[in-house]
Amino acid sequence: MKYVIKYAKSCLKYLQKLDRITQLRIINAVNRLPYGDVKPLQSKADDYRLRVGNYRIIFNKDDQHLLIRIIKIAPRGEVYKKL
Repeated sequence: MKYVIKYAKSCLKYLQKLDRITQLRIINAVNRLPYGDVKPLQSKADDYRLRVGNYRIIFNKDDQHLLIRIIKIAPRGEVYKKL
């Protein structure tokens, strides 16, 4: 099963600000979803987090439509604020 990955506009803007190596690490990790260091968030039932070094990617997945929505990308200390 191959999931379709959709990024929020704010995530794409944030990725552009990062250095090239970090961008590639995050994009490669997202392309391997739903595998990797993934855990469900306690506060939201359908949201998950992916750990890539010091960065966290918050996403939700729709198994019925094979869709993964990337909601937020940020450093570990900032990602859980304002969720």
